[in-house]
Amino acid sequence: MKPAVLLLLATTSVFAQTAASKPHTAASTPAKRPGLASQDAPPGVPKVVGVAKPLYSLRFIDTVVGKGELAAPRKWYTVNYTGYLSATGMKFDSSLDRKQPITFPYGARRVIAGWDTGFEGMRIGGKRRLFIPYQLAYGEAGNPAIPAKSNLIFDVELLGMSDNPPTPPAPPAGATPASAKPGTTPTTPTTPTTPTTPTTPTTPTTPTTPTTPTKETTPTKPTTPTTPTTPSAAKQ
Repeated sequence: MKPAVLLLLATTSVFAQTAASKPHTAASTPAKRPGLASQDAPPGVPKVVGVAKPLYSLRFIDTVVGKGELAAPRKWYTVNYTGYLSATGMKFDSSLDRKQPITFPYGARRVIAGWDTGFEGMRIGGKRRLFIPYQLAYGEAGNPAIPAKSNLIFDVELLGMSDNPPTPPAPPAGATPASAKPGTTPTTPTTPTTPTTPTTPTTPTTPTTPTTPTKETTPTKPTTPTTPTTPSAAKQ
């Protein structure tokens, strides 16, 4: 039994020397990232009691990463899209079916809120699938084509971007606008004059009775001249 006891003692001695030769180091603890709780209550912000609740959020998947210019706010975007109802998968609208993309000013509230934020980070030529909650779509009321409280899915493609709205396409060659005849300049319509109130007609006066002409007087006969008296003889 002594050889076994000596082997055990030797092993213990070697282990003790090996342990003593290694310096003792404290286990490293990974640095903790600040959680949402600490981000919601940074120093200097008054504390409130309660639990933060999520309201709604927009989600997306980039199906094709574009290689063009990065999308910028307050620009006019030209986009192709197809929209679906999340509940049923029914397609309710598509610019591809009409073969006419839509152009709108990004961030100007001309479209639903999900579109006003859904193109952030895209590049021209990129394609993206947007998952839009009803609060960022057509709300609780919906519209004639969208049921109330409908979450939507849009497949969008950013075709172009410009500082100004696109110029309307020119009419085909030889086409004449219907509002004007060739060779004539449309005149500006004159403002109609207000009709004057007609005056009340005066009552015609009763014609006077014509006077009876007077009869001509008969001319008087000339008187016979008297015979001149004979001068008396001169007294002698």
